[in-house]
Amino acid sequence: MTDTAARLRLKLADEVSSTGWHKALQMVPRDRFLGDAVFLPHEGRGDQWTPVRRADMDADDWLALAYTNETWVTQVAGVLASEAAGVVTGQPSSSSTYPGLVVRMLEAAEIAEGDKVLEIGTGTGYSTALLCQRLGNDAVTSIEYDPAVAARAQDAITGAGYAPTLVVGDGLYGHAENGPYSRLIATCSVRTIPHAWMRQVREGGTITAPMWGWMGGVAFAHLAMADDGAASGRFLRDDLYFMTARTHLPPPRPPLVRGIGETRETMLDPSLLQDDAALWVAQLAIPQAQLSWAEDTTFLVDVGTGSRADVHPKAGGGWTVCQHGPVRLWDEVEEAVKTWQEAGRPHQSGFGLTVTREDQWVWLGDPGGPAWRLPA
Repeated sequence: MTDTAARLRLKLADEVSSTGWHKALQMVPRDRFLGDAVFLPHEGRGDQWTPVRRADMDADDWLALAYTNETWVTQVAGVLASEAAGVVTGQPSSSSTYPGLVVRMLEAAEIAEGDKVLEIGTGTGYSTALLCQRLGNDAVTSIEYDPAVAARAQDAITGAGYAPTLVVGDGLYGHAENGPYSRLIATCSVRTIPHAWMRQVREGGTITAPMWGWMGGVAFAHLAMADDGAASGRFLRDDLYFMTARTHLPPPRPPLVRGIGETRETMLDPSLLQDDAALWVAQLAIPQAQLSWAEDTTFLVDVGTGSRADVHPKAGGGWTVCQHGPVRLWDEVEEAVKTWQEAGRPHQSGFGLTVTREDQWVWLGDPGGPAWRLPA
């Protein structure tokens, strides 16, 4: 431990300002969990990334980077920053999320001493180490899908002196061997709540998970387990999300083509879908669809059924929508958005989620209000 690292950890802990997690932030060496390199955006390009190596930086500069309350990308398109020969093109596939967000997640899950935690998504291992520092090694189980990311995290975790149960596999199946758990947290976003999680959390325990859908809508679920094996709860106020579980990503989308199918007028401005809550509602109506924009046109595509819709401005005002396929995608969006508007346009926290062994659905206002089923 260097004086510089200790000073920067204390500064970070003070900045994050969490009473319950202050000591853990002060003790866990985040620089170890960044490994030997991170990616930075390449010349302002959103799809290209340049590795920045610890060995090429002054030691204090590297520590300053590590203890800045920022997210640092550690893997792009399956390539670890430490193994990149140069600029890598693609989307981030693993990162060290900024500590403030990590702690918000832990606080939202209401984790405290005495809890037994299953963490879905080890990532760099930094949040795993925070859990071990506060709860003890025996109370923490963490699962990572990517073997290379898992191996890197294990080296960092054990090198920092922690010894939780670390599992390589699909976190959507959980890890029943160490259950039941009092808290399950997902540091990856999911499209639906996996039923395996429900079987591994005890009665009265909680599941806390960011949710993300194929249109890009997000909400932050916090569910309590009931004695009948069902779970229910409201979405939280935080619009918190992480990278999506890889098996919950959408299928490849076909090329966008405008003007296919039946045409009519619509008075629903498609730019409304740039509002986070409106996008969430539209996604509830057509969870199987993907959303894209091209110039002045909004596109919806349902790969599974071949249904599609495109909406563009109409001369003189209003918009024209063209729809094709068995599902009239824009019709479904209009109906859901109208319901939301009539309810006062609430944030996602105005909705709740119920999950049973057979089904799961999002409801508006209270469990008896308007509801939308999530995909199986």
